[in-house]
Amino acid sequence: MLVTRFAPSPTGQLHVGNLRTAILNWLLARRHGGRFLLRIDDTDKERSQERFVDAIRADLAWLGMAPDGEERQSARAARHDARFAVLAAAGRVYPAFETAQELELKRKILLGRGLPPVYDRAALKLSEAEIAALRAEGREPHWRFRLDHDAPIEWDDLVRGHQRFDPATMSDPVVRRADGSWLYLLPSVIDDIDMGISHVVRGEDHVSNTAAQIQMFAALGAAPPVFGHTALLTGSEGKLSKRLGSLGIDHFREAGIEPQALIALLARIGTSDPVEPFADPEPLITSFDLARFGRAPARFDEDELASLNARIVHQLPFDAVAARLPAGMDARAWDAIRPNLETVAGAAEWWAVVEGPVACSPAEEDRGFLAEAARLADGLDWQGDPWRQLTAALQAATGRKGRALFLPLRRALTGRDHGPDMAALLPLIGRERAVERLSA
Repeated sequence: MLVTRFAPSPTGQLHVGNLRTAILNWLLARRHGGRFLLRIDDTDKERSQERFVDAIRADLAWLGMAPDGEERQSARAARHDARFAVLAAAGRVYPAFETAQELELKRKILLGRGLPPVYDRAALKLSEAEIAALRAEGREPHWRFRLDHDAPIEWDDLVRGHQRFDPATMSDPVVRRADGSWLYLLPSVIDDIDMGISHVVRGEDHVSNTAAQIQMFAALGAAPPVFGHTALLTGSEGKLSKRLGSLGIDHFREAGIEPQALIALLARIGTSDPVEPFADPEPLITSFDLARFGRAPARFDEDELASLNARIVHQLPFDAVAARLPAGMDARAWDAIRPNLETVAGAAEWWAVVEGPVACSPAEEDRGFLAEAARLADGLDWQGDPWRQLTAALQAATGRKGRALFLPLRRALTGRDHGPDMAALLPLIGRERAVERLSA
């Protein structure tokens, strides 16, 4: 079975880039009848907070992307230690004693000579006596994974195509700090093996991590997952701004963005498929294919999201929004007002127009016209189509037509120059309020 995972660190709110990763993994799993798992990567004890774990769960629930299972990385410490011990016994992880300052100095020297800043494996040359002396000084080692330099690292990426890395050009990655805490790389591999992860979709900034992790899978006797690395998001100004990169999902919720709009946009930007306002994600699921993603940066535009959101709102049935509408607003009112909305919350503004009062100061030349409109409105059959009846009768009585006929009526009845179709809105206003507004 195809199994994907979303593995956020609970050190802050989910932002747009996190969300896109979650959506793509969820779509891939649903497309192939697989499983979508949530793994909370909370090994960073200092920065991880339970409130962010709760927020991640709430965000996925709001998006309608409930995971098929959940793991906590912090609960798997014994498993991480056991697998680390296997690698240490095999010589695939080794202790290194350089301080951060010493490593930075080595890096600057190499760069100054025009050489790539690759770790020189000096720690592997230490004798037992030298190691004992360093420990006697109070130094505790960090641990590096020893890359195998004998063969290139290769894989077929679902987005980027065939990938090839020369491990001799890569530094042996640090996998564990001197205080015993973990860096991302090795625990992720151990957990992916134990969780049966078959496919990993993530940003292209992880490509070099993948190269190192493929050797970690092999060292632990496991086949690596299938990888797909998508291009990173950019903003409308050409790069993903700090503001956009820091926007939590709650920002979009508070702005009235529907979860379907975020899914519809983030599922398609960066692909050869058009972004479409799917209120139901099923078409996105059935058409999902990582081969359609390009390598050019994917542009995230909040204006495009707002436009997409409005088109989705126009599709939402009353039952889907009833709990968010103002008291007294029924399905007929929703159907009348919906085509004029950008967000569901905007319905309250138009419901206030229906219930009144509204303010209007008609032009002097329109006062007699509106008085005649009030007289005619009072005598209409309001069970039929009062707007068409009223405008037809007024045209016959006054000779007005077009803008001169319709605009004064709309202003007097709604206090606005634009808005929902008056044929749908006027029955909601009703006889009594309509006559009162036209008379005023």
